[in-house]
Amino acid sequence: MIIFGMDPGTKVTGYGIVKYDKNALSCIAKGIIVPSVALSLPYKLQKIYDEIESLLKIYKPDEFAVEAQFMGKNIQSALKVGYVKGIAMLAAVRNGVCVAEYSPREVKKSVTGKGAASKEQVQYMIRHLLRLDDEKIALDASDAMAIAVCHAFKIKSATPRSASWKDFAAANPDRIIG
Repeated sequence: MIIFGMDPGTKVTGYGIVKYDKNALSCIAKGIIVPSVALSLPYKLQKIYDEIESLLKIYKPDEFAVEAQFMGKNIQSALKVGYVKGIAMLAAVRNGVCVAEYSPREVKKSVTGKGAASKEQVQYMIRHLLRLDDEKIALDASDAMAIAVCHAFKIKSATPRSASWKDFAAANPDRIIG
């Protein structure tokens, strides 16, 4: 399964595309989208939308996970981030991809075990989980990968468990060592 994670922002939007297969995680792509500061908000949104749509067409993710808005003290900033989140969700839906939302606290807790973890702690764990120790990663990109990893963990925990070993063996013959 390929999961597209996105950390929305009007100045910097982070993205991370993660593959989750048989309980293994790997990074397919990561980066940031930085619209020109000279652009007005509608054109920044267009730039972000176009880049997200392009990434969706290239990587063809199965799932799209985005960070839910954090309502800080600056209402204008929260509204602008909401616009970015809205256009990203629209791009995902228009490309036939299911969308999920996770709060910043939920993402941090799922990746670090602590809901109040710093961006640097999240980045450290993402480097470890995705085996990217030697790579330079922008904080917004590591946040986006954390959102994708959080989604993978949620999918894993939602997977139904077998009632017994016999049921497990019957449902998963490819996982039985002969």
